[in-house]
Amino acid sequence: MKALHEPALLELVDVRKRYGGNGTPEVEVLRGISLRIDAGEFVAIVGASGSGKSTLMNILGCLDRPSSGSYRFAGRDVAALDVDELAWLRREAFGFVFQGYHLIPSASARENVEMPAIYAGTPGPERAARAAELLQRLGLESRAGNRPHQLSGGQQQRVSIARALMNGGHVILADEPTGALDSQSGIEVMKLLDELSAQGHAVILITHDREVAARAQRIIEVRDGHILSDSADGQLPSGNAGALPASRLRERLEERRELPAGAWRGELLEALRAAWRVMWVNRFRTALTLLGIVIGVASVVVMLAIGEGSKRQVMAQMGAFGSNIIYLSGFSPNPRVPEGVVTLADIAALSGLPQVQRIMPVTGGDTLVRHGNLDFQAYTRGNGIDFPSILNWPVAEGAFFDQADEDSAATVAVIGQKVRDKLFAGRDPIGQHILIENVPFQVIGTLVAKGASSGDEDADTQIVVPYSTASIRLFGKPDPDFVVVAAADASRVQQAEAAIDRLLLRLHRGVRDFEVTNNAALIQAEASTRNSLSLMLGAIAAISLLVGGIGVMNIMLMTVRERTREIGIRMATGARQRDILRQFLTEATLLSVTGGIAGIAIALLVGGALLLADVAIAFSLTAMLGAFGCALATGVAFGFMPARKAARLDPVTALSSP
Repeated sequence: MKALHEPALLELVDVRKRYGGNGTPEVEVLRGISLRIDAGEFVAIVGASGSGKSTLMNILGCLDRPSSGSYRFAGRDVAALDVDELAWLRREAFGFVFQGYHLIPSASARENVEMPAIYAGTPGPERAARAAELLQRLGLESRAGNRPHQLSGGQQQRVSIARALMNGGHVILADEPTGALDSQSGIEVMKLLDELSAQGHAVILITHDREVAARAQRIIEVRDGHILSDSADGQLPSGNAGALPASRLRERLEERRELPAGAWRGELLEALRAAWRVMWVNRFRTALTLLGIVIGVASVVVMLAIGEGSKRQVMAQMGAFGSNIIYLSGFSPNPRVPEGVVTLADIAALSGLPQVQRIMPVTGGDTLVRHGNLDFQAYTRGNGIDFPSILNWPVAEGAFFDQADEDSAATVAVIGQKVRDKLFAGRDPIGQHILIENVPFQVIGTLVAKGASSGDEDADTQIVVPYSTASIRLFGKPDPDFVVVAAADASRVQQAEAAIDRLLLRLHRGVRDFEVTNNAALIQAEASTRNSLSLMLGAIAAISLLVGGIGVMNIMLMTVRERTREIGIRMATGARQRDILRQFLTEATLLSVTGGIAGIAIALLVGGALLLADVAIAFSLTAMLGAFGCALATGVAFGFMPARKAARLDPVTALSSP
């Protein structure tokens, strides 16, 4: 007999359970149940279908809450526990054995058995050893790696019993454990329950079979939500003398209330394994879901790479014309005032500025050029000897004129590629003579082909001669048409321009009859245009990511619906709401990560093909990481709602889903 001061292991007082309401008919399933079960008892609750016995089991196992009345576990009021505390009690105190086995189909027997220990934070090696011991004890050591569909009904039920014992199983709740088994398997399962009772476990057997119920020490008959009879009436229930008293059991459970430090790592690893298992089992559907993310990531990466490659190509072309170049020319402040002139004296003064690396006067104009009986209309320009370095325009053949040629106003010329092709048609032009406006010039070199910057004439149709020669022999004017300045620092062109402007303004007595311009503004405008184009391409491609995210949400909603029973099983074995949320968020994250990696791989393959096709393309690590990050964020964001829906499912409703 139990001491009077010792609390009952499970105690119900006037417990009622109603379903319905809020516009639907209300049905009362339990009608004032009062019941005391002590540690170590083997109790059978008998009743016909619809009598309320399964509802009573769900309340006893903290899967459901009573509508009214009180339920105490080892003296503690269960009504005061929140959802996570109820999960803790299910995890540490109860072990469920269901008629339908309720094993997770995608997990092996060993993984099913380990599940309660995962949520208890048990380390992996200890968990595996305990599962192996239980499976061996139940004669299933050779079936540890089998999935439920590879096991017989009796074997599946033994796996569920092993799972119930994983965390101790102080209270075994068996709901029609033999109902789906053949007679021999049923006998074996009942023998196991007898052994568990003898070892001190409290066993509560829910059955409609009176022969099965006769194996119990105590029989409680339920009909229409009432206790019709209780074989323990008139005396205190007596359980197994070796069972742990309720007060001591409560103390032990309280000691295990807090999960071990770092337990989340094991839970996360298990969530990843389960997520990968689900993805692999449903690989065709997974591939279709991933398609949206893969296309989205690949599109973003490739589009941005094409935009960046195009921008770099244009920048390189523009840079060939000198990104640090400043141009000076005369300017008329108003129509009634003649245009100002930047003189050679001004050039000499500007050359002393620290912001100026080189400075060169330029004069020129359209000229008729002749060689033999061939004529060509070319732009002839007189420049200083710094022309190749200032304009980044080297000589391809021959040489450029030097200071001696400049000082003597020598009639030598360096011609552009198209002038060479037109007048010499593949012959060597070096040393040959041409007539520029009927003045004979000797060709001493040819310029590297340069093409044209946006909106400019083709630079390869130019001829370069010494400035002195051009001003004296061709155009007859001492002052330049404009001046070219190379800034000392390409990154500080604006500062150099400001210094030049200040000095010229002083030299021209405060009259702004000159104009200062630079290529940097043109390059920046071109780069800005290309950036806008890249952003537009990226935005278009990002729509695919959004579609991929919607696909993740759709598949996760479908997964939650298909795996509702699995969610119930996890909750029955002690999973908290955050554990369920983590599980499904992990699956959404793994989908997104897999899709992101595959998308980047495909983008690199497409990029390689485009490079072989001579398409300007430049991959950016930032763009890849950005696309991957967006895919991950999109997948997690769209996966959160289904995951939250799964976490908020009612355990009883989830377990009873088809």
